[in-house]
Amino acid sequence: MAKILTGKVISIKMNKTIVVTVERKFRHALYHKVIVRNKKYKAHNENPKIKVGDMVEIKETRPISREKHFIVINNEVESPKLKAESAKTKVENSK
Repeated sequence: MAKILTGKVISIKMNKTIVVTVERKFRHALYHKVIVRNKKYKAHNENPKIKVGDMVEIKETRPISREKHFIVINNEVESPKLKAESAKTKVENSK
């Protein structure tokens, strides 16, 4: 089963390649504190409309190059912050 990850685009400088940072949260086994870790993945991108700051979904695939083994499958993913803000503006506009 291929991994599907959601992350934020941080670089579009390469040809048909984007760099996506994926945030992972987990609880420490002993201290029970929530720890946040980030990892960067290079993903193959055919869509020229993607820009820095967009939320995208990437899917694991066969190796495309030495460091690139993910492809972009969905580029219109909303982050939780944006969903909350858009819901708030819809409520304000309906009043």
